[in-house]
Amino acid sequence: MTTPPALLIAGHGTRDDAGAEAFRAFVRELGRRRPGLPVAGGFIELSPPPLGEAVAELVGRGVRRFAAVPLMLVSAGHAKGDIPAALAREKERHPGVSYTYGRPLGPHPALLRVLERRLAEAVDPSWDPAEVTVLLVGRGSTDPDANAEVFKAARLLWEGRGYAGVETAFVSLAKPDVPSGLDRCARLGARRIVVLPYFLFTGILPDRVRTQTEEWAAAHPEAEVRSADVIGPEPELLDLVLERYEEAVKGDLRMNCDSCVYRIALPGFEDKVGLPQQPHFHPDDDGHHHHGHGHTHSHSHAH
Repeated sequence: MTTPPALLIAGHGTRDDAGAEAFRAFVRELGRRRPGLPVAGGFIELSPPPLGEAVAELVGRGVRRFAAVPLMLVSAGHAKGDIPAALAREKERHPGVSYTYGRPLGPHPALLRVLERRLAEAVDPSWDPAEVTVLLVGRGSTDPDANAEVFKAARLLWEGRGYAGVETAFVSLAKPDVPSGLDRCARLGARRIVVLPYFLFTGILPDRVRTQTEEWAAAHPEAEVRSADVIGPEPELLDLVLERYEEAVKGDLRMNCDSCVYRIALPGFEDKVGLPQQPHFHPDDDGHHHHGHGHTHSHSHAH
């Protein structure tokens, strides 16, 4: 029987000891979930152990093949550049080692369910969701694609859940910042606001989100403002990382099937799952009119 590749978890890193330990504890729990599967984890920056040390640990255990999964919500500079560069360096350091690289976690429906729980924990049970505006706060990046993914998560969180709205802000490197995001919510008429950090674990940046939220709330007593918790090491997150591992091992790196309404039961669109798709008629696909005889293509969504 062929030995499956090991699992390497690549983390961002934080100066917050509790956040770094949460990552390390998460890696240990992954190992407990999959006995017999070598699992190790390391950081790109700021926290021990570094990613290279985690690779060395696996090699020391006899591993020759591994799948690396970035423990990150969005595909920004670390996932796109830093981790691949680090892995290429480790391959040179350890001749004969091979690896595959998985994709970031993204706004997977399982994580959206966790975010929904965090909101439910933060609000007053008497509040009507239709009167609650959510401010989803991401890390922030100089990569517009990464910032756009946070907006995508906000939209998916809003769909079918009945909130008044889900706005977006960032705690660093990108606008709008947290106070500006809260200002926007207020200008839109929000009187009940829940600030939801789009972070996996505790750390300096999630703490900053909470502090800035408290400062804004103190200056705006007319609004009821609550802070929700980070995602945390929930079972859904453990399952998703293992799903990303299996994708990487099998070479099944799909695009946006995680949030495809024809594959996943999203709130309010459950009836679309597995729905047969008809060929679409696009008479102007190639820039020319075809007098009613345009090209067709079929979408196969009943996975």
